[in-house]
Amino acid sequence: GTSVVQVTATDADDPTYGNSARVVYSILQGQPYFSVEPKTGVIKTALPNMDREAKDQYLLVIQAKDMVGQNGGLSGTTSVTVTLTDVNDNPPRFPRRSYQYNVPESLPVASVVARIKAADADVGPNAEMEYKIVDGDGLGVFKISVDKDTQEGIITIQKELDFEAKTSYTLRIEAANMHVDPRFLSLGPFSDMTTVKIIVEDVDEPPVFTSRLYSMVVSEAAKVGTIIGTVAAHDPDASNSPVRYSIDRNTDLERYFNIDANSGVITTAKSLDRETNAVHNITVLAMESQNPAQIGRGYVAITILDINDNAPEFAMEYETTVCENAQPGQVIQKISAIDKDDPPNGHQFYFSLTAEAANNHNFTLQDNKDNTATVLTKRNGFRRQEQSVFYLPIFIVDSGSPSLSSTNTLTIRVCDCDADGIAQTCNAEAYILPAGLSTGALIAILACVLTLLVLVLLIVTMRRRKKEPLIFDEERDIRENIVRYDDEGGGEEDTEAFDMAALRNLNIIRDTKTRRDVTPEIQFLSRPTFKSIPDNVIFREFIWERLKEADVDPCAPPYDSLQTYAFEGNGSVAESLSSLDSISSNSDQNYDYLSDWGPRFKRLADMYGTGTECLYS
Repeated sequence: GTSVVQVTATDADDPTYGNSARVVYSILQGQPYFSVEPKTGVIKTALPNMDREAKDQYLLVIQAKDMVGQNGGLSGTTSVTVTLTDVNDNPPRFPRRSYQYNVPESLPVASVVARIKAADADVGPNAEMEYKIVDGDGLGVFKISVDKDTQEGIITIQKELDFEAKTSYTLRIEAANMHVDPRFLSLGPFSDMTTVKIIVEDVDEPPVFTSRLYSMVVSEAAKVGTIIGTVAAHDPDASNSPVRYSIDRNTDLERYFNIDANSGVITTAKSLDRETNAVHNITVLAMESQNPAQIGRGYVAITILDINDNAPEFAMEYETTVCENAQPGQVIQKISAIDKDDPPNGHQFYFSLTAEAANNHNFTLQDNKDNTATVLTKRNGFRRQEQSVFYLPIFIVDSGSPSLSSTNTLTIRVCDCDADGIAQTCNAEAYILPAGLSTGALIAILACVLTLLVLVLLIVTMRRRKKEPLIFDEERDIRENIVRYDDEGGGEEDTEAFDMAALRNLNIIRDTKTRRDVTPEIQFLSRPTFKSIPDNVIFREFIWERLKEADVDPCAPPYDSLQTYAFEGNGSVAESLSSLDSISSNSDQNYDYLSDWGPRFKRLADMYGTGTECLYS
């Protein structure tokens, strides 16, 4: 009878006209779980104790019919979906009353041993539960926690397992709901119990040391072979295999220590120095004789005890100065000492001048009895030009047993000071030679001289690299006029290809050969002393000009050289030789004179000089 929801249907008919608008509700689908009141449309539960775990959703079909539900009335339907919400009415239950798990004894701490889960038909917060170990012999060895996502109980290890000490553990574990509904307490306790048995499996374990860390001490004066201490390890397995010892040399690179392989006795292998390394941390390895792969590790800290083996010395390099106008008894330096040793009661140093310096007339030393001493002047009138540097030997003794001492030399420079006693100049040479040049000035002058030398060398090099053109200069613009005759020369032995007499002897005179078919346009004036052709005059002048230029050129090679000039002259007396149309003309010209022009015109003479019949033969 619990009300779920109310549905309402409307009718557009006139409610005052008969029963046309009077609606009656009924349920067509959803019985026997739900019912509806005919007049109000209120949907109610029809059965008690509905079970969400059996069915959590229902689809109802509700009908509304006018005419008070009589025959002939009109009807309409609607669907209603009803979802049941969960309540905590189901306690958790373990599916099994006992569980058993096997784990190796070498399993690390915090490792998961097992996962168990109690079933709960509820959902959401109603299914949340907690697990706890309520009894058993493994209360301190194991613990259980809950996985919030899966609601599983996770059993983990809290302490290391040891098969030789205990082979099995029994745990009584309880699972209980966290949110209990008091209305359903009558259904029973909302918790459940189960038993978990854990079997420990034996594994071959490495040797175990009796202590995780051994602390030992030895004096730095100990001789080689001195016993420092002993480590011990055993095989925890039932076989109890013998153990052999060694030192991990990565932790003892200098090999200061040795260990007896059978007894584990550690001895010194080299002389020790506390000032170099006050504590040595070494790792000792213990391995089974029957299974060398099983290695245990022990850690040893060896502290080196101090002895008085270092003499005291100045705490720093002192730069001491004394003014030329210093007065007797003036303090010029306060000194202190250091000692690399570390005595139990701290350092105590004693200062004094050495025997040879005790009676000097310049300086004295005062021990302040607090590990410091003061250097004072004994006179005035220090002058740099007489003596610019004083060396004061100081004797320092420590309080060790036996005590050690050392002599340290204090260098004192004489300086020119201002009125406040601040040193201005401590250089004796600068005082003696005030007019001399400073080191900076000398360096600047030397740099200038080197710069000038480099510039001179660059200028000379650039001038030597400049060369005068061998053929043309900028004022001349002589261009080659190349005529190709398709005639191949005869090489070095061909003496008829070109007449070299004009170049070998410039005084050779040739008769002028004048073309009879062409009127020359340019007339050349010959010298009155001899007759020469115009071409020879041009070439001779060109060669003489180049010869003079080579004689006065300082860059010209000082030996005979062959220079080739691709110069053909300013023009040709023969004018154009391309009168090819004369071949097809009826011209009665005679070209026999071409044979007199030399070897270079031999081909033309053959073509024109012998007539047309020879040309085509």
